[in-house]
Amino acid sequence: MSSQRILEPPQELWRAGARELAHGVVERLSLARQALAEVGQFLVEIESRGPMELFGHGSTAGWFAETARISPKEASATVARAVALNEGRNLDGTPAPAFAPIAGAAAAEGDLGHQQLDPLLAVLKKIPADATAEDRSGAERILVNLARSAGPQEIGKIGAELLAHLDPDGNEPKDEDLKPPSREVYLRKRDDGWWRLNGLLEPEFGARANALFETWGQRRPVGEDGDRDPRTPGERNGDALFDAIHYAMTNDKAPTLSGDRTTVVVTIPLDTLTSGLGSACVDGVTQITARHARMLACDAKIIPAVLGSQSEPLDIGRAARTVTPGQRRALNLRDHGCAFPGCHRKPKHCEAHHILPWGELGDTDLNNLCLLCRYHYLVIHGQSGWKVRIAIDGRPEFLPPHYLDPLQKPRRNNR
Repeated sequence: MSSQRILEPPQELWRAGARELAHGVVERLSLARQALAEVGQFLVEIESRGPMELFGHGSTAGWFAETARISPKEASATVARAVALNEGRNLDGTPAPAFAPIAGAAAAEGDLGHQQLDPLLAVLKKIPADATAEDRSGAERILVNLARSAGPQEIGKIGAELLAHLDPDGNEPKDEDLKPPSREVYLRKRDDGWWRLNGLLEPEFGARANALFETWGQRRPVGEDGDRDPRTPGERNGDALFDAIHYAMTNDKAPTLSGDRTTVVVTIPLDTLTSGLGSACVDGVTQITARHARMLACDAKIIPAVLGSQSEPLDIGRAARTVTPGQRRALNLRDHGCAFPGCHRKPKHCEAHHILPWGELGDTDLNNLCLLCRYHYLVIHGQSGWKVRIAIDGRPEFLPPHYLDPLQKPRRNNR
């Protein structure tokens, strides 16, 4: 068991910078996880000896709930998790191997907490009984390596893929599972020109619609002035539905998925183009920032009209910065969707991102391109601290910000 010294926080946290605050949180999270793992080892020893003999209590979970002043449900979950992760002893004194020893070792190192361990254990418990020991161990190792840098949702998704690989046939369907789905949607135009939409969706379709709203209807990031997204949940869902319908209507008619974009003319002063500060004009009407102009230029047919200090045209570019259909197919085969670690968006929901912007002489070739969904497209273009590069093997990898990993160890999508 670890005897690592508890880190004391600085006396004046208000003096700490962003990196120091982030590192302080990460270090103490690791220490807290190590301490909880050690608590689990104590609980397993109590369970092995018997809580009645030790404390006159009927169960380890009941004793722990009383001692830790927590709910019986939380205590039972903690004891069950500890037993699964640590080796114990049977009533006759023989060793009782841990159900997930690899995960237990990672928890003892402070790498995993219950938020990662619970979905991981849930997946391991669903592995078919006829699976080999090598399959079980291999699946556990994959999930543990993933959980060191992933959250519960991604662990669950990768776990479902592992289970599908180990048991491709799944459970035999029941008769009621074979009934055709029932769904109803009504769209009625009102007298004022607005449309009213209502309906009833079966569980699977409803879950898909909810996932679409959650993904496409996320709150916008807090602005520099501190303003938050003013839209209500209903308004965000409406915007998400609009985007989804617009996407489906425009892409169904395209010869290739996510192929050529609409050609637009971006008028931008020369000093704005070189400095990245200021604004540009789309089609002579709409004002956008220089940063937004560069974002559009990543995967769109952009005709840049560069103006001098007296607004005289210096250069009228041509639509030659867009990804070709062949390059797009190659990106789809290489990245299989959004390349950002942990993202599962498919290629049709992604855009081709120039790693070195074309405005900085970045080429439109596979060694300078990767697929990103809209959300992670904004993450990379924003001030998040994440960086992307092409590794030696020709695949994209991402460098996390210092507060997530002081060593900035490259990460990849585990798809």
